[in-house]
Amino acid sequence: MRWPARGRRHMTSSPQSTPRGNLTTVELIWIEKRVEHRIRFGRPSHETIIDKQRRVVGFAPGSVFAFVRWAANDFGTVVSRIDIVRAVLPAEPYQTLPYIRPGGELLLKVAGWDKVERVLQRIDTIEAIGLDPVEAAPDYWRQTHNRLVAGATPRAYSLDQHRAFLLRKRATS
Repeated sequence: MRWPARGRRHMTSSPQSTPRGNLTTVELIWIEKRVEHRIRFGRPSHETIIDKQRRVVGFAPGSVFAFVRWAANDFGTVVSRIDIVRAVLPAEPYQTLPYIRPGGELLLKVAGWDKVERVLQRIDTIEAIGLDPVEAAPDYWRQTHNRLVAGATPRAYSLDQHRAFLLRKRATS
């Protein structure tokens, strides 16, 4: 994987973008065959390219994203991890996480390639039914985390489940 050929730039999703001070930032790294920190899904509102191997993306409060970390040495994989995180508002409590500043609400945290692969498959199935994983119910990610930790198979996310989540969200708004 190579970073897109771009110079230093800033992305915003709207003219009234969130001030950069309120963003949750994630440091992304790519060193061929050694380190890969990437966003699997999410909608960054800001991006700064530092050099050919590093960039920083920022997420507005309330945004959900998946952060994948992988590292290897001469003997094989040493780190394989995925975190699904909700960026928090400045006054909200948060968990500190490596490469994520200041931190976020952790919806899912798994380590080990077998579990990471299962989460990536869950993400793929959500996309296959025509949904953006960003829009999935946060409780789905928590349930997936809990089932993986318990050694069980996570349930699939369905369109009916998504509709129910949207109705609950609308009713509480």
